[in-house]
Amino acid sequence: MDQDSECARVVDEHWATFVQRVKMVMPIVDELRSRGMLEWEPYCKISTADTNQKKMRELYEVLHSGGDKVKSAFYSQLERQEPCLFRDLGFTGHHTHFEKTQTPEISSVILKYKKQICSEYQYVTEYNSLPGEYVLLSERYTQPLILQTHRDQQERQEELCSSGERFQQVLSSRNSHESSYLNSLFNPGDHRISPSAIILQGNSGNGKTLTVQKIMLDWASDDLYKEQFDVVFHLKCKEINCISGTKSLVEILSNSCSLTSDQISQIIQHSPEKVLFIIDGFDELRLTQDIYHMSPNTDPIQKAPPEVTLCALLRGQILPESFLLVTTRSTATDTLGKLLKGPQRFTEIMGFSEMGVEEYFQKFFQNEELFRKAYEYVKANETLITACSIPVICWIICTTIKERFEVGADVTSGLETTTSIYFDFVSTLLEHHCQGLSQSAPSLLRSLGQLAERGMLEEQVLFDEESVNEMVSDPAGNPFLCKFLFKRRISQETMFSFMHLSFQEFFTALYYVLLEEEESQRKVRELLSKNSSEYSPYAHPPRFAAVVQFAFGLLNKDVRRTLRKKHGLVVHPNAQTHLKKWILEEFRTDYPIMDRTLFWLHCLYELHEADFVKEVMEARNKISLSDVSLKSIDCWALLYCSQCCHSMNELYITDSALTCKTLSMILPALPNFKNLTFHLVDLSDSFLVELMCALVRRQTLSSLSLSPDSYTIGCWSCSVSSLDLSLSEEICSICISTFCEDAAPSFLTLSLTLPRSVLISIDWTNIQILHQRNLDALMHFLSSFSELKKLKLKIGCLTKKCALWTLQIIQNLPSVTELLVDADFLLEEVIKVLQRSYTRPACIMGVHGFICNKQSQKCTNHNDWHRRCNQKVTVHLNSQGFSMENERTPLFWD
Repeated sequence: MDQDSECARVVDEHWATFVQRVKMVMPIVDELRSRGMLEWEPYCKISTADTNQKKMRELYEVLHSGGDKVKSAFYSQLERQEPCLFRDLGFTGHHTHFEKTQTPEISSVILKYKKQICSEYQYVTEYNSLPGEYVLLSERYTQPLILQTHRDQQERQEELCSSGERFQQVLSSRNSHESSYLNSLFNPGDHRISPSAIILQGNSGNGKTLTVQKIMLDWASDDLYKEQFDVVFHLKCKEINCISGTKSLVEILSNSCSLTSDQISQIIQHSPEKVLFIIDGFDELRLTQDIYHMSPNTDPIQKAPPEVTLCALLRGQILPESFLLVTTRSTATDTLGKLLKGPQRFTEIMGFSEMGVEEYFQKFFQNEELFRKAYEYVKANETLITACSIPVICWIICTTIKERFEVGADVTSGLETTTSIYFDFVSTLLEHHCQGLSQSAPSLLRSLGQLAERGMLEEQVLFDEESVNEMVSDPAGNPFLCKFLFKRRISQETMFSFMHLSFQEFFTALYYVLLEEEESQRKVRELLSKNSSEYSPYAHPPRFAAVVQFAFGLLNKDVRRTLRKKHGLVVHPNAQTHLKKWILEEFRTDYPIMDRTLFWLHCLYELHEADFVKEVMEARNKISLSDVSLKSIDCWALLYCSQCCHSMNELYITDSALTCKTLSMILPALPNFKNLTFHLVDLSDSFLVELMCALVRRQTLSSLSLSPDSYTIGCWSCSVSSLDLSLSEEICSICISTFCEDAAPSFLTLSLTLPRSVLISIDWTNIQILHQRNLDALMHFLSSFSELKKLKLKIGCLTKKCALWTLQIIQNLPSVTELLVDADFLLEEVIKVLQRSYTRPACIMGVHGFICNKQSQKCTNHNDWHRRCNQKVTVHLNSQGFSMENERTPLFWD
């Protein structure tokens, strides 16, 4: 029986004990997930189970379907995470056994080396970590999407230009056929050829180094490449650059790990075919002409310049039987490909898929409520969720949001603008990935901005090599650019791009605001002119819309301060003046055909300067959003801008998809408006209560109109369908309409007039009574309106029962001075009831509708009612008695 089968047998035999006693379930599950042995759906089931026993039972379903290999991996993790349980059960384990060919001395050395790797590599020091601060690798590492194929030009353009949901669809299409996990990197390919060297390409911040750390830790823990490699060495090109003089491979390795030169020599000479060298950051290696002119170096103890020794290893001149895994940015892939021995395999870290982003957020926050808030916030922003495919941006966003949570602030109220996140990313790369560049930061950013602007003007995201070399010095070392090789008939063509179109837009904006006085003003003027001329409310946003928004974001005081303090860059005052003057003038101008209000709100949100936003909002004093589909990010922009101004005249939204959920996002800002008009696709009682309580608390409201969207009239179930509220200094008028599909007698509309002073004391939680078809409950609801002066009722058919009920209102509500009933139809028996009735003094009652006899009640449709009930009457009732008059035309009350 092989080792996997033996481990699987032990797992099956002792499973009942494991279910009861295993405590470290999630660390084991995380490891299985990172190795590609656990899909996202079962992972979620396990992680949400509320006890360890339930988690283990869910896990067993996965182990059972995965077979012996997965059970063996579980056994290995169990041995690592639960050593006391292993001893209690009398297991000897299997991860400390080495190949029989190894001598006890070598085995002992490698075992100590593995322990040192486990100790060192289980922690991550982050960019903002203080001395002695670290986090566990398992709390950060998330399996990135790794592809094993090159993409053509069209596919690259598709990846660069798509965003949001479309971007995720593009990644999913790549993921379904071409992706791989770490444990399969060295597996035989289509032609059953196993690679000797792996190129692991990835953009800056895409997680290459963290992936290498994960490989090292998993190998040292016997969770990865256990049978393939006896030893794995990790070499960092950044550190090799710092080595002076001449060094042998053994000496270079000794500098990077805890083993001595003698120990390393013994290990690599014993079984070189079971040695893996991981070389991290080839793009950072400073290559000299010596690598081409010096005689071949074939001995691991032969000395040469460090880069020459390393290149001899890459070429296979030293230890040709060994295996290589080399990480690099795309700008150095072609150079690496020419140096590297074969057979090679090209792989590329694409960053996180949508599921990867979600998993990263969940691990980072380790709190379901905080994770959900943060993830939903980012997911709603198309630009940010797209950028989150870059792991470093994920970290920046999570770190920033976590800080907001820790001080008790709302995630949408701080500086989590798209511009601030992109700026933090650029600052991070400038600080940690640009040390070897000859250009200063100002010069580098200016040249990138020029290239970005050219691409925006010429509508291109891929740049030929000649154009890039004209503007950017050392593009191969530039961490903000990506380099691609495309086949062109019998040759290759080199092209460059930014990481994504959104970064090209960001650098264009940065270029404009950093130019000298006259040039900056001219460029900004041209930018705003282009954006305005391309604007259409019925088409996609203008090409330069995102550039304009980024430009406003770069005017933010904190961003400008950091630009000046950390990078010596100054946003020119003229650029600030011109941009602010432009949006102020735009807000003062009405655009009846092309309403750009939503775009302006996003510009102000990116600026995030409350005093200026207040000035702009007051210049227009109203917000009108017609025929737009509000997204969450739009609501946040509207919320922020509205809260900056404490008193505005009007908010008017006719959104074809406006729901209570969407409207609730801007609820805190609604009391700042005097007049509110919304067309909704739904209107729940609970939201109506929440809305009314929020609005009446501040006594600034003049009018409120909630009505169904034209596309959804008649589609609601039994509920309140519309509400109109009108307030003067002393009087308040409320009109509430209900809709119900059944034909039961019911009041469709109630109009109430009462003193404004009592509005705040109304119990709105009783609003659901209006559509419950319970007259006693409705009477109780009306009684809650103290000092009710005037009441109007709209009903389909006024029956005898309803008539008696309306007469009772006059007796039960002594403050009512006028009661008006507008009915479609009045039964003859109602007239007889009214003839025998009268009101109390100082109160009048009016009833209006078509008289119908009992035979008419048998009519099956509305047309029959109108044909048989064609005599319209108005009944007047006061303390003196009854009177009735016939009407030829409908009577409308004011």
